[in-house]
Amino acid sequence: MPATEELDQVFVRIERIAEQRALPGVERSTSYGTPALKVGGATFARLRDESTLVLLCPEEPKALLMEISPEIYFETDHYVGWPAVLVRLDRIGDEELSLRIEDAWRSKAPEKLAAQRPLTPPR
Repeated sequence: MPATEELDQVFVRIERIAEQRALPGVERSTSYGTPALKVGGATFARLRDESTLVLLCPEEPKALLMEISPEIYFETDHYVGWPAVLVRLDRIGDEELSLRIEDAWRSKAPEKLAAQRPLTPPR
């Protein structure tokens, strides 16, 4: 396991992206000993290691993401059947990561908080 300081440095990017999206109710925490983002007490994003982010993601979009962009999205045996996808941080751009973070936030945000952040229509 890498030093907490190394993980904190990597997590700065994740926090910055979440802040830029202005997602209500996001708090920094830890999950399984690594930096995490929570909403309403529920984890929706956490570092697995210095190069991998775990994002909450329902099964259907998870399968689609892994099929369309296997160089970015994947799962290990541990995550098969779980609503979470692994993200290679060195392969994903900030814009796409930003969208995935919001999707993960929506999957865990209480209704009142989600209502404060209406879905943005496609451009």
